[in-house]
Amino acid sequence: MAFNNSYPEKKINEITSNDTKLRVLGFIVDKNDDALIIDDGTGKMRIFVESKELIDNFDINQLVRVFGNLIAIDQDVELRSDIIQDMSNFDLELHKKTIELYDKLGV
Repeated sequence: MAFNNSYPEKKINEITSNDTKLRVLGFIVDKNDDALIIDDGTGKMRIFVESKELIDNFDINQLVRVFGNLIAIDQDVELRSDIIQDMSNFDLELHKKTIELYDKLGV
């Protein structure tokens, strides 16, 4: 049975305007009244958030995973968030090793 991943994980520099739903993992580097800016080490992305109260729950330099829908704006792409997870206690190095292993095995 094949696993249908509704929100495939992407690195920011791999996102294209053909993507629709996806998830990204990165650190918050900036925020304002309607958006977070996250950086995953390959690039930065603007994440639209529905409420300022939700944005206030997150801090600069906090690791988050965002599930959302891609919005193409001119030559740029942005993400409208569906879910934002606090990943502060996430082992990022173990995650990177797991992704490398999956890539080697073609999973």
